[in-house]
Amino acid sequence: MDVLIQNKMITKKQNNATLLIYCPDQKGIVATVTEFIHKNNGNIIDLDQHVDHNEEVFFMRAKWDLDEFVIPREKIGDYFSTLIGERFQMNWQLYFNDQKVRMAIFISNLSHCVYDMLSRQRSGEWDVEIPMIISNHESLKTVADEFGLPFFHFPITKENKKEQEQKEIELLKKHNVNLIVLARYMQVISDDMIQQFPNKIINIHHSFLPAFPGAKPYHSAYERGVKLIGATSHYVTADLDAGPIIAQGVAPVSHKDTVENMMRKGLDLEKLVLAKAVWAHIQRQTLVYNNKTIIFE
Repeated sequence: MDVLIQNKMITKKQNNATLLIYCPDQKGIVATVTEFIHKNNGNIIDLDQHVDHNEEVFFMRAKWDLDEFVIPREKIGDYFSTLIGERFQMNWQLYFNDQKVRMAIFISNLSHCVYDMLSRQRSGEWDVEIPMIISNHESLKTVADEFGLPFFHFPITKENKKEQEQKEIELLKKHNVNLIVLARYMQVISDDMIQQFPNKIINIHHSFLPAFPGAKPYHSAYERGVKLIGATSHYVTADLDAGPIIAQGVAPVSHKDTVENMMRKGLDLEKLVLAKAVWAHIQRQTLVYNNKTIIFE
């Protein structure tokens, strides 16, 4: 068999749907959802569930093959809501794997995270579309040029912040962006933008907060002799740096590490933790409840 044909067969994508659910915990939810999929000739690929016994809330992620599913995809949501969702008082989201995430990347002056993300997309590891890079500086335009991506510069001051963010929102909406990643974007996102993209803005930062705030947290941590450094990625909320956490990572340090070594380890962690958080989002493995995330395996 021709090698090209073999490769096409191997890389053929499945046609599947992913359903994310949370609702009051009660008997029969798993059986009812799986029966709905089975009776309509769907083949379950992945199933994960969790019960928060303190809140008495049930969480579930179900993924199934649509190739022989008898309900047309445009009708699945209506059928599910009428037959199951309303009955169990469910909050649910339905996604199809051929609906690619359209991800805008916001950057300032640090390039380590954006390079990592663009490399993952170019290599095919991430099956996402990146319609633009937005920055409040022009220093990293060369990165966008290198990857052949549109670059939009929105210089922001206290005086023009509201006006500039409105322009950004209009641009994002125009290009159907449904995920924003702040790849070390050093600006506070306004409540207006957060409301426009709820649980669709992901941030990354070091995990020294709140003990070591300010412009030089690594220097402060070094002076205190910290033994662990870390990074945290979370959804952005109006409460600065306190949104639902998606991923975290730590690395050991010692008295032998210089400030420069600590910063290098910290930047590596930021790349890995941000990539882990974005991957969970684009795989539809995250479900936000209150100010907490459920990360399905």
